[in-house]
Amino acid sequence: MKTRAVRLYGENDLRLEAFELPEIKDDEILVEVISDSVCMSTYKAAILGEKHKRVPKDVSVNPIIVGHEFSGNIVKVGAKWKSKFKEGSKFAQQPALNYKGSMRSPGYSYMYFGGDTTYSIIPKEVMEIGCLLNYEGETYYEASLAEPMSCIIGAFHANYHTEMGNYVHQMGIIEGGKMALLAAAGPMGLGAVDYALHCDRKPGLLVVTDIDDERIERAKKIFTEEEVKKSGVELIFVNIAGMDDAAGYLKALSGGEGYNDVLVFAPVRTVFEQGDGILARDGCLNFFAGPTDTSFSAELNLYNIHYASTHVMGTTGGNTEDLMESLNMTEKKLINPAVMVTHIGGLDSAADTVLNLPKILGGKKLIYTHIDMELTAISDFGKKGKSNPHFERLAEITDRNKGLWCAEAEKYLLENWK
Repeated sequence: MKTRAVRLYGENDLRLEAFELPEIKDDEILVEVISDSVCMSTYKAAILGEKHKRVPKDVSVNPIIVGHEFSGNIVKVGAKWKSKFKEGSKFAQQPALNYKGSMRSPGYSYMYFGGDTTYSIIPKEVMEIGCLLNYEGETYYEASLAEPMSCIIGAFHANYHTEMGNYVHQMGIIEGGKMALLAAAGPMGLGAVDYALHCDRKPGLLVVTDIDDERIERAKKIFTEEEVKKSGVELIFVNIAGMDDAAGYLKALSGGEGYNDVLVFAPVRTVFEQGDGILARDGCLNFFAGPTDTSFSAELNLYNIHYASTHVMGTTGGNTEDLMESLNMTEKKLINPAVMVTHIGGLDSAADTVLNLPKILGGKKLIYTHIDMELTAISDFGKKGKSNPHFERLAEITDRNKGLWCAEAEKYLLENWK
C-alpha cells in the first residue's frame, strides 16, 4: 500500500513524501486518514526534532509521520481484531496512549502511525488499551476535533475543590459557580465556552477575556444571546486590553468574591497572574496553556494559598473517557467543535502550516489529506471564489452556518476537490 505523508526528519525538517507501507501484521489495523487538525504540539515537535521527548533519537534515518488529531476509515483489520472492528467503518482515536509508561504517541514517535498521511498503520498497543474507537458520526472533522475537545473536557474534570477539615478532593468545576476563561477567544477557549454552556456541570457565571475585538465579536456571533439564554449561564465577554487593573475589574464582575474556577489559555505571565488575582476562596486555577520556555514562571500570592486555600494545577491532554464524552456530545449536537476551526487546507499545505503555525492568525487549521489545497481561511472563501467556483460554493455554505465549517461543507469538499 502506497501512502503520501508529511514526515519529520529533524529540527524544522518536514517533507511531503510518497512511500510504501509494509503489510500489516495480525495485530495491526490499516486505516485511511481523511482529516487531521493541526495542533500547536505538532509545531513544538517539528521545531525541536529529536530534542523533543516524544520524538525518537534516530528520526533522521527513521522519519515519523506528524499529526495526531485525525480520523478516517478502517481499510483492513488484522486477524486479532476482526471481532471488534469492521472494514469500511469510521474511526476516532485517542493519541495519549501512555502505554506501559512509554511516551510514544502517534504524530511524534511512529514511522507509519500519524495523521498527516493518506494511509496509516495502527499498532497493537492502541487497540490493547482501547484507544481506537468505532465512530458513527456524520463527519470526519468532528472526530478529528474530538481530541482537542477532550483536552478541554479533561481540564474541567481535573479542576478540584476542598472543604475545611476534609482531606478529600472534590473533582470538577463548581456547578453553578463562577468561572473565568482568560485569553480565551482563540480556538481552545471557544471550545471551552461551548462545553461550559452545554455540559452537565455548568457554571452560573462565565467570564471570557481576550485582547482582540475581532475575536470577541466572532465569539459573540457564534454564541448567540438566544443560545446562551437557553443554557442558563450568564456569559460575559471582556476585552481587557489597556486596562490598568484587569484583575480588579474582573473580580468586580464576580461580585467581589472572585472565581471558583479559572482556566488560563495563554502562556503569558501577566495573564497567569491575573488568574491568580481573581481566585475566590478555595479557587482552582488551571494553567491550560503549554509554554515552550522551560523556565517560564510567574508570581503567586502565597498568602492566599495558605489562608484562602487557593490552588494551581495544570492539565495536558485528556483521557479516553474525555474523548468519548466529546464524541457523544458532538453526535447529539450538544457541542459544535467547528467553533475552533478557521482554516482549511490539503496535505500539500500541511508542512508549511505546521512550521509557521504561530504566525498564522486564527483558530484551528484543518487538513484534508486526500486533496491538494492551499491553506485558506474560511473567511477568505468568498474572495477566492472569484477565480475558483469551488471556493464560491464553500463560501455560500459556510456563510449560511455563521461562518463555520460544517457537514455540508466537508461533503462538498470531499466530493468535488481534486
